[in-house]
Amino acid sequence: MSSRSTRASNAIDRLKQRSGNPGWSMSITGSGHFFLTEGPGKPPLCPPMELDEFVAFVNAQGPQVAKRISKNDVEFEKQLTKKPPKA
Repeated sequence: MSSRSTRASNAIDRLKQRSGNPGWSMSITGSGHFFLTEGPGKPPLCPPMELDEFVAFVNAQGPQVAKRISKNDVEFEKQLTKKPPKA
């Protein structure tokens, strides 16, 4: 398995985990493009895509995981949005 298909299948695995649907599947065309289906033999849910476009498409599907934010991240954001003192 090439690193291209490994990256795409990792995106599918993350989608399966987020959605709780183990049926998600990907196919690779003869020209090396990828497409997503809800299971083997089902119709494609997108046109054939290049790897980066396909991974972005798959990552946007299903429920999204909320990004964990630490107290340090919150404080850093506050510092970024502070206005400079007036002279």
